[in-house]
Order: sequence, then C-alpha cells, then structure tokens
Amino acid sequence: MLYLEAAIFVNMEKKKILVCVMNWGLGHATRCIPIITELQVQGFTPLLASDGSALSLLRKEFPELKCFELPSYNITYTQNPKMLMWKLFLQTPHILETIKAEKKMVRRILEEENIHGIISDNRFGARSKKVCSVYITHQLNVLSGNLTYFSSKIHQYYIRKFDECWVPDSPGKKNLSGILGHLKKDHLRLKYIGPISRFEKKPISLKYDYLVLLSGPEPQRSLLQDILFKAFRKTSKKLFFVRGVVTDEDFTCLNPNVTIKNYLFGKELEEVINSSRMVISRSGYTTLLDLAKLEKRAFFIPTPGQNEQEYLAERLERLGIAAYCNQDEFHLDLLKEEPEKYSGLENVGFTPDFRLLFTLFERK
Repeated sequence: MLYLEAAIFVNMEKKKILVCVMNWGLGHATRCIPIITELQVQGFTPLLASDGSALSLLRKEFPELKCFELPSYNITYTQNPKMLMWKLFLQTPHILETIKAEKKMVRRILEEENIHGIISDNRFGARSKKVCSVYITHQLNVLSGNLTYFSSKIHQYYIRKFDECWVPDSPGKKNLSGILGHLKKDHLRLKYIGPISRFEKKPISLKYDYLVLLSGPEPQRSLLQDILFKAFRKTSKKLFFVRGVVTDEDFTCLNPNVTIKNYLFGKELEEVINSSRMVISRSGYTTLLDLAKLEKRAFFIPTPGQNEQEYLAERLERLGIAAYCNQDEFHLDLLKEEPEKYSGLENVGFTPDFRLLFTLFERK
C-alpha cells in the first residue's frame, strides 16, 4: 500500500497544470493563490500565465514558478459610469481577437511544456480539448442592467466549453455571491469550492482604525484614491492605505497618522488586515472572500457602473453585514454608523477538498 501511494505521488509530481489568470484588477490573481499553493502541496507543478499587474503579482508570490505572458484584454473603464456598458460593447471586437490570440498562445505552451491540465480564471481562450480544462468564476449570472439576460447567456456559453466550472462560494443559502453564483436551474458542470482565500485569521492586537484597500481598473481606482486621500488628510485616526498599484513610485503623506504602501503581498497584507478594526474597499468579490475568512468589519465603495459590485454591496447592507455608499457620496461621518448597525463579514465554514478536485486532471 505504501509503495502504491508513493508511486501515485511520483506520477502526480510530474503533472504540470497551467493556471491562467485574468488581469482585471488584482482580485483574480489573488484568489488563485491558494489554488496554486494547493497544487504544489498535492504534488503538481503549476505554471502561471497572465499579463500586466496580475502577472507581476503572481511572479512576486511565486518567484520559483515558470511564468508566461498572455495577450492582454486591455479592458478600459470610463469616468462616466452611465457610459460603461456602451464602452465595453465597443471593445467586443478587441476582446474576441484577444481570445483567439490567447487560444493560440495556450496551444503553444501545451505543446512545449507537456501540460496535463488547465485552470482558467475568467480567461475564455485558456482551454484545450487535449487536457481537462477548468473555468473559475463566481459570475454564472453577469449583471449588466437591461442586458443581464444576454450577458449571462454569453458567459454560460463559454463556461460550457470547459470540462468543469469551479465556483468560489458555498452552494447553500449561506453564501457570499447571491444570484451571481447560484442558478435557479443548474445546467452547467459546476463544483462549489468554498469561499477560498490565501489568508488566515490570527489573534493580532488592533493597530489601525482603518485600512484602505484600493484595487480595480483605471481611471476609477485613481479617482477613489483622490477622494479618500482628501477625506483622510487631517485624520486623527490610525490609517493604513494600500494604493493597489504594483510600482516602486514613492507616494507620501504629511499626516503622521497615515501609512501608505503601493502594494502589500502575502503575510504582510494578512497581518495588516488582521490588525485593522475596519476595512474600506471596493466590493469586489475576491475582497469579500478575504474579509469573510478574516471575519472583518468593512465599508464598501463599489466601482461606479460595475453592476456586480453594486449588487454585492447592496446585498451585504440589506443583510445587515456591511455598509456602503456611492463613490461620489463618501464622507467620514458614514463610518461612525457602522459598528452599531452591521455585524461584519463572517467565515461561512466551507472547506474545499482540493485533493478530490484535482483528480479531474487524471482523466485525460
């Protein structure tokens, strides 16, 4: 029996899994970190592929792993949230060309590296009929106003091209994604893998009153940064400000109560979140995963025009979990109401069985 288990482990050790990550803010990359880590634990060799800031983050987190640069979707936002859907529609031809180029790049990597499986976080072209291909998303339904039905059907069309779809949430009523990650009729090959996070809750004394975590695409990230800097410039509270940009550019503040970092990774970020009383951030889904794991109080400011974040923020407020406001309505007095009215996020207690999930890559 021991000999058989050793033989199986050696065989798994030879298997290479290509993990392809969408570069849309840093959320897709950060939520893949526990999956990449678990692949290593289970004896697989992950190879990483992305572009832009997401690729930079993965290289910093896993300097020992081989990385590839994929074609960039270069999806851009607008300062006017009412024009966002129209601007995204105009970028459709470029997105389709990128998917085509992405498929070609992935095909080449498969041939050159002898890949045994693919895990794609929201990259449509990162799949192959030659190996088992997994798609990761929490958006089975894509909220887009009047176009929600069509955008959801298009997304589900691409999901069906993969062998499985892994949803980072719990399957029951106690969940984080609501209607985003749960269908009335389950017609997809779904597996709920739990609200995964790279962080662990630790009993650390509180050092900061507020932690600001910025993320997401421009220009909205910079617009929110300016709003929050202006609001907190004279604060007497202890504030830790993470700008969410992977750069070595210096950015300082004259207020001694404010600590600013361009970015934090791994254990450093985990420690800062654990030691902060409240987190102020976008209501991006990966942020929700992390804050739920650490059971933190939060105040959310959804990206203007991004229906998913607006829905998640509204849902959490309706459930009495966390407050939110629109970006142009933020002021410090809103933070004073939070402790009395909202419970904060909590760990839903769903633990994924990665060993069972990874048996998929033994099929082909």
